[in-house]
Amino acid sequence: MVKLYSDRDYWDAYMQRRKLLAVFLAVTFAVLAAFAVVIAFYVELPYQSPDRWWLTLIPCVMFACYIIFAFLFMGIKFKRCNAYCRMLKYISLGLKETAELPFEEIDDWMTQDGVDMNVAVFFVANIKQDDVLKRRIFVDGEKDFPPFEKGKWVRIVSQGNLLIEYELLDG
Repeated sequence: MVKLYSDRDYWDAYMQRRKLLAVFLAVTFAVLAAFAVVIAFYVELPYQSPDRWWLTLIPCVMFACYIIFAFLFMGIKFKRCNAYCRMLKYISLGLKETAELPFEEIDDWMTQDGVDMNVAVFFVANIKQDDVLKRRIFVDGEKDFPPFEKGKWVRIVSQGNLLIEYELLDG
């Protein structure tokens, strides 16, 4: 069986998440310190000083830049990393299912729970009727797609519909 994930993958993703959170907190504390300095200068100004408008404009611009940074950084970069960590945690804690299925095709990319996935389509025999159903198995977009061939049988281990391990079968 070829394993797609190891404990090192979860540790690397977790450390990346911690680094991203540390960067965000460092920027937040730097902005708060800058606000404190500007407020201290503003309080020390003499009454009706002509420099008041500068010390009013600076925090407005800093706050606008910080809000843009926070939405972009936390909304894109941290959110994607956090979703990937959550997916890896579910892999380690979730129930695994084993199946032997014939591979059919590769479907389009999609985003599942915030993580980019390739989609592998397998045929599954329907128990109640005499037809064939298609099962979509998600393969992590960060990993190389397995060397599946159309019509060949594959033993897969999945958690939900996420591929964790696979083995190419003869015949």
